[in-house]
Amino acid sequence: MDMQVAKKKLSLKEKYKLLTRDLGWDTTYHTKDEVFPYVQYEGIKIHDWDKWEDPFRLTMDSYWKYQAEKERKFYAIIDAHAQNNGHLNITDARYLSALKIFLQAISPGEYAAGKGFARMGREFPGVGTQVACQMQSIDEIRHAQTQIHALSNYNKFYNGFHAFADARDRMWYCTLPRSFFDDALSSGPFEFMIAIGFSFEYVLTNLLFVPFMSGAAYNGDMATVTFGFSAQSDEARHMTLGLECIKFMLEQDPANLPIVQGWIDKWFWRGFRLLGVVGTMMDYMLPKRVMSWREAWNIYGVENGGALFRDLARYGIRPPKGWDDAEKGIDHMSHQFMLALYQYNFGTAFHSWIPSEDEMEWLSKKYPDTFDKYYRPRWAHLSKLKAAGTPFANMGLAKLCQTCQIPTVFTEPDDPTSLCQRETEYKGEKYHFCSDGCQHIFENEPEKYIQAWLPMQQLFQAPINGDLGAWMNWVSLIPGRDNGDFDGSEDERNFAAWRQQATSNQ
Repeated sequence: MDMQVAKKKLSLKEKYKLLTRDLGWDTTYHTKDEVFPYVQYEGIKIHDWDKWEDPFRLTMDSYWKYQAEKERKFYAIIDAHAQNNGHLNITDARYLSALKIFLQAISPGEYAAGKGFARMGREFPGVGTQVACQMQSIDEIRHAQTQIHALSNYNKFYNGFHAFADARDRMWYCTLPRSFFDDALSSGPFEFMIAIGFSFEYVLTNLLFVPFMSGAAYNGDMATVTFGFSAQSDEARHMTLGLECIKFMLEQDPANLPIVQGWIDKWFWRGFRLLGVVGTMMDYMLPKRVMSWREAWNIYGVENGGALFRDLARYGIRPPKGWDDAEKGIDHMSHQFMLALYQYNFGTAFHSWIPSEDEMEWLSKKYPDTFDKYYRPRWAHLSKLKAAGTPFANMGLAKLCQTCQIPTVFTEPDDPTSLCQRETEYKGEKYHFCSDGCQHIFENEPEKYIQAWLPMQQLFQAPINGDLGAWMNWVSLIPGRDNGDFDGSEDERNFAAWRQQATSNQ
């Protein structure tokens, strides 16, 4: 009689290898270069794909288990939020403007990242990278879905949420995130990993999913804070994947260093420009504020970013080229962006407003060297115009940056009283930029950026031909409901009436 021998239990490392690395195969009908052509043309040299280290070593069965548990908790909370009239628990309906921007700008970016990682999983020949890209692709699509589901409850009660997909493609301020992701998706696989894994995940999401989500909790919005913190646990894995890709490229061949450094320079600046939206949401659109944009940048930009570049210094990587200019702009960018949003608020899918005296006092304390000197006088002037019945609106067509595609509203790094405007000529055409960083990016790849589609110019093209009403229809804006000043808006009136009804005994 044969003895029953207990099978040895596989270690986690052995199990992981069987379920990931050992699923790969060698090509036979075509060469590997023919099957994976896209890893060749960027100039990155990889000698051994097996050297790739998988940061988290998750198998797919473990991945689904963890994500399913997060889904159960998430949907339980947003269901409770909806059933208990959570839309009335927020501090102030002005807070909804931040959510509208988030839905129009960030959620479509999550979906775009999901598409990109699905493609990267096909374009990378290494099995470790393929598995990591598969998981991140699913993560990003899940993030877009949970954000849309959570915010769909607000769409039942408030204006401006109904056409976020149209806003993403056609609204002038949404071209900032859209151009970022279009740029990344049209890059090669290695550059895409730095664009998303480094710039979007490391530079942007730390500042978005930690301090801003804390602000959501502080303002009574448990639906948003739930999807934010649910996503942040994935972002930790995503950041590690991006940094692992950078280190992998640098360790494979010394010739990769200048290419990687160039991408870090480019995508740091592209990410920093995108952060202008986040800074404005934090400084101006949270009725109850947790921290200022400056304070968040000191923690997640200066401290965390400084530690990152000190770690990468052993490979020869230096801080990004625009690092000093970014530091000079931190105390100005949120104020300049909000002033731009206010003067063009007839063409936005959310409301803006002049900050109250209490809010300006808070801004003065958080920005002691800049706010009172440069920005309080501007808000005071706008307040006088509004009180006189002649609120200011800028009906001119803004000059847009060809690279990041936002109006040139930012100032010179060393002179906050002068607008920063750059231009260059290419093939007989002049192109305009909001900064040295954006100009350098253009000049390094002009053939790519001359193809940029700038939606504000669509005003003068068929079929709109300068008709502002036709443009409003094209971007799915309902004038007077979705846009304009918050004071007197339907959102303000409804929130006040519903809150009164919910808290009174009448």
